[in-house]
Amino acid sequence: MTMRNIVLVLTGAFLLTLSACAPSRRPMPLTAEIDGVSEKFSSGQIIDLKAGKAVSFDCLMDQLESVPLVFVGENHDNPEHHLIQVQVLQGLMARYNVLTVAMEFFHRPDQGIIDEYMKGEMDETAFLERIQWSKSWGFPYHFYRPLIVQIREKNGVLLAVNVPREVVKKVARSGLAGLNEEERGQVAREIDLNNKEHRAYMEKIFGGHSHHGIQHFNSFYEAQCVWDETMAETIADYLKKYPGPMVVFSGNGHIVNKFGIPDRVKRRTDIPMATIAMYPLTEQLNIDREMADYLWLTGSCSSRTHPFMRK
Repeated sequence: MTMRNIVLVLTGAFLLTLSACAPSRRPMPLTAEIDGVSEKFSSGQIIDLKAGKAVSFDCLMDQLESVPLVFVGENHDNPEHHLIQVQVLQGLMARYNVLTVAMEFFHRPDQGIIDEYMKGEMDETAFLERIQWSKSWGFPYHFYRPLIVQIREKNGVLLAVNVPREVVKKVARSGLAGLNEEERGQVAREIDLNNKEHRAYMEKIFGGHSHHGIQHFNSFYEAQCVWDETMAETIADYLKKYPGPMVVFSGNGHIVNKFGIPDRVKRRTDIPMATIAMYPLTEQLNIDREMADYLWLTGSCSSRTHPFMRK
């Protein structure tokens, strides 16, 4: 080997050594921010959006003391969101004896079956078969089981608030006018289609996704309102007979900006309420303060996109 080749080899080895010793560039941590607020927020934090600051879980529970109706959102396929929901329910039950829990994940016609199960009149296998869980909801039952077990052990009430899936699908394809008398009786008595902000929000979602045979936005929007109004009506009717406290679990899309279920409950019964939305922090984010009372930033275990935060 010539002296020139030896120098080249030694030089290359030296450069490799320097490269190995040099600090690697770590990606910048993802953060979220609110216009006009200097603090930046990261995954795992709970943000009080009105105050524009992070709060602890205990502080969140303290602030919910005088709130008889609490909405807690989720991305259905995110396991972390379901763990957080269990934590919130445990906190509310321990502090404020919240024993009424409304859930989007059950359909109103199944209330009798749910009541039987909560009273211990059937086992879990029979319960899931009778409500046809895999067909009627479809997301893994083990995501929701800890909530249901907790309610059952505390002798609480589990309130089904959702519309049967086939009815919502029919509205989405042929509009409210396409329902027969029996089907119309399964949805809210009063359905408001005139919320311009909600309509604009849903138009953005409709325009950005495929909709499996749904041709027209108007029928799509009617289906969304049937969904939200029926859940709101069920919650409001129950609270008129049995005033809170109550916690409601649903998808984030039904509580964002409150124009899904919360405002439709408020139209029927003026009750203090709070919304807790969850959002997986997967990119640098600018938060809309109006989208919830509290935002819990999480990791992302979901396979779907999440349009509800987009302005």
